[in-house]
Amino acid sequence: EQRVNSAGLDLADDSALQALADGLAQSAATDWWARPLVAAQPSSWNASRARPVLNPADHRDVVGVVIDADRGEVDLAVSQAVQAAGDWAAVPPAQRAACLRRAAHILEEGRAGLIGLIVREAGKSLPSALAEVREAVDFLRYYAEQAEALPPAARPLGPVACISPWNFPLAIFTGQVAAALAAGNTVLAKPAEQTSLVAAQAVAALHESGIPAAALQLLPGTGERAGAALMENPQLAGVMFTGSFDVAKSIAGTLAQRLDDAGRVIPLIAETGGVNAMIVDSSALAEQAVADILVSAFDSAGQRCSALRLLCVQEDCADNLLEMLRGAMAQLRMGLPGRLETDVGPLIDAASQAAVEAHIRAMRAAGFDVEQLDRGAECRHGTFVPPTLIMLDAVGDLEREVFGPVLHVVRYRSEELDGLID
Repeated sequence: EQRVNSAGLDLADDSALQALADGLAQSAATDWWARPLVAAQPSSWNASRARPVLNPADHRDVVGVVIDADRGEVDLAVSQAVQAAGDWAAVPPAQRAACLRRAAHILEEGRAGLIGLIVREAGKSLPSALAEVREAVDFLRYYAEQAEALPPAARPLGPVACISPWNFPLAIFTGQVAAALAAGNTVLAKPAEQTSLVAAQAVAALHESGIPAAALQLLPGTGERAGAALMENPQLAGVMFTGSFDVAKSIAGTLAQRLDDAGRVIPLIAETGGVNAMIVDSSALAEQAVADILVSAFDSAGQRCSALRLLCVQEDCADNLLEMLRGAMAQLRMGLPGRLETDVGPLIDAASQAAVEAHIRAMRAAGFDVEQLDRGAECRHGTFVPPTLIMLDAVGDLEREVFGPVLHVVRYRSEELDGLID
């Protein structure tokens, strides 16, 4: 009840929009960068290792540059986290909480620049980017309170790897790191390779707030290299992961091959996706259902673990609801996410775009009815997939989660509801 709410922004207010526009312009003019931040390693910049980060909505826009961590840097970071574990665990919880609250203030003070970076690196719309900053701030303040509520006997694990996804590059990244730090663990933060620039800004805010360099180290890179090197390090005491179910299983398998010094399993906290469904029966108000369907299926171009993938509509109301849904979809604007009128932005990269387009082609080839909006000229330089409807015959026709703006629809008769749910 006493936690301060994150600051909002009225996107219908002209003065607020002007201030935001000024901040976005300054953000666009910033030379963003990210590199491994390892406590024992002197600050350096090796241009030969740098890779450009392209705006997924317009590949002509270079957002910044990233240097990925190599195995030597990963191993050195883990050893530094081990050495620092005792010192950080000894910091009083109230002092750890104060650092997190200061970091929340720093993020809020620089939110316009962060919003601009999130829009350009992650392809998020302006409202989603604003919500992202607010969620990160809320996480920091929430875990500050959790730190202060820790029982005296609570003991941290030690060095914890935090592996976060690109679809919430600031919020989930910050939430994982804040939780681990609040509990007194040293943190090895491995952001998604697509959104390392945003992660670097979160780490900078936490370091500025008083978190020691050895208590929080940044390791950009791919899951196959930096992530695998982390998971294979025998000194790792715990893992926090958000991402695909398959990767979570792989991490669990790697961790299961060893125990900690006390003979316990290495803890893994994993949040994964799934095929989320909505069931609409004949009692539903179609206008309300369609509004919710649009947001859940197509906001963030369907790139949320909680996005609607499977819409099940009772036969008695299906024709009316689907006609209304098609009309509402036709009003969606797909384009550059930095514009307020944009409803649907790009997919994060070419690999994601190719995977979603391959699924749509396969469903069309299998004989399913596929309806798709037109891709406008504004989208030709980015990794866009238009909002798509695919009419299925049965729930079983959808075998896996499709991470994009694709909504699968099944009709059912009222007497089939229990079987549908099963």
